[in-house]
Amino acid sequence: MVIANYFAGKSRQLLMGLGLMLTALPALSEPPAQLQLCTACHGLSNLEYSAGYNQAHWKTLMSYMVDLNESQADELSAYLAKQYPENQRRASVQVPGERQLSYRYWQVPTLGQRARDPVQGKDGVIWWVGQWGNILGRLDPKTGAMKEYVLPPGTFPHSVTLDKNLTPWFLGNKNGTVGYLEPESGTFKVFRMPDANARDPHTGEFDQQGIFWFTLQHSNMIGRLDPATGDIKLATLPTPGSRPYGIKIDSSGTPWVSCNGSNCLIKVDTESMHLEEIKLPGDKSHSRRLAITPDDMVFYVNSGMGKLGRYHPKTGTITEWDNPSGEDSHPYAIEYADGAIWFNESSKRPETLVRFDLATETMQSWQIPSKEGVYSGLIRHMRMGSQGLIIHQTATNQLAEITWSQ
Repeated sequence: MVIANYFAGKSRQLLMGLGLMLTALPALSEPPAQLQLCTACHGLSNLEYSAGYNQAHWKTLMSYMVDLNESQADELSAYLAKQYPENQRRASVQVPGERQLSYRYWQVPTLGQRARDPVQGKDGVIWWVGQWGNILGRLDPKTGAMKEYVLPPGTFPHSVTLDKNLTPWFLGNKNGTVGYLEPESGTFKVFRMPDANARDPHTGEFDQQGIFWFTLQHSNMIGRLDPATGDIKLATLPTPGSRPYGIKIDSSGTPWVSCNGSNCLIKVDTESMHLEEIKLPGDKSHSRRLAITPDDMVFYVNSGMGKLGRYHPKTGTITEWDNPSGEDSHPYAIEYADGAIWFNESSKRPETLVRFDLATETMQSWQIPSKEGVYSGLIRHMRMGSQGLIIHQTATNQLAEITWSQ
C-alpha cells in the first residue's frame, strides 16, 4: 500500500492544523507561536543548536518536513533566517587525502517521516524505514521507483534488515514487536515480545544460522528470535542503563553489542545468552554503533569522547584514535568497507564522513554535501551496498549511495 499521509495512522489533520496555525499568526514578532510549527515534531534545541541557514535554505529544509503553501513558507523561513542565521558553531575539521567521493541521492515520498537505516540486498533493492511515519519503504535504484508500506499501527520502526531470502525485517520501537513483510502479498508477520518490560526493539542482525539477534535500548535487553518457531529469548545487560544500541555478528556467529548509556561493549554467548561486559576506558565513553572487520576485530565509535576504538577479542587490547573534529564530534554510524573503517561525525555541520585506513592507521575526511545547500543531518546508520556505502539523512528524508575512487 503506497502512503501519502504525513504520519501513518494519523491522517492529514495534524498537517492541516499546522498550516491553519501559521495562517492565524498575527506577525513574525511573536516567536512562541511561530515556533509551534517546528516544536510540534522536534525540540526547540534543534533550531538553537543548528548551523543556521539563509532564508532560501530554511525554506528548502522545511519543504522536506511539512507541506506549506508559498506564502506560509516565505513567512516562516524569513523568521527562521533572522533568528537562526548561518554560523560556524558546528564547523568540522577536514583531513585531506587521495580518495574522491561521489554521491547519488533519492528523496523519499512522504514528508516528515524521519527516513533511516537503509539496507541494500544482493538483488540491488534498497529498503528503509520511516520511523515517525510508521513506514517501510522499498527503492529500486535502477529506476528510482519507490513504494511505501504502512506498518501495523503503533510500530514506529527504528531499523530494518534483510534475512538470507532478502525479506525485510523491521523492529517495532514503540510497540514491542519485530516483524517482516511478505513481499508478494504485501502482508506482515509480527512477533510480540514475551516480556512486557521489553518495550523497544531497536537494531537487529541475522547470524549465519538464520537466527535474528536484536537490541532493546531503553529496556536494557538483547533479544534472540528463531524465525522458524517464533521463539524469543531475552537477556538483560549486567549494568543498569547500559542502553544496548548497535549490533553486529562476527565470523563465528557471535553477536557483539555497543552500549549507548555506559562505557561498555557486550559479547553474547549464543547458547546460554550469557552477556560478557567489556569495559571501555573513560567514564564519558559510550558507543552508538560498531563494525567488525574480516579478521574479527571489533571497531566502535566512542560517541561520548569523539574517538574511534578497536577491541581485540583475543588479547583484550583496546586502542582508540581521536576523531578529526575532536571530542564533541559525536561519531555515530560506522561500517567496514574497502580495507577501511568509515564513520560520520554527526554533530558537525556540514556533517563529515571519515575513512580510517586499516593498513596505515590514517584518516581522511569529507564534508557530506546535501541537495540545494541544506546540510541538516544526520546519518544514524550506514551499511555497505553493492557499489558503495548506503546512508540516509534523517532531517531531509533522503537516502544516498556513496562511491569512491583514488
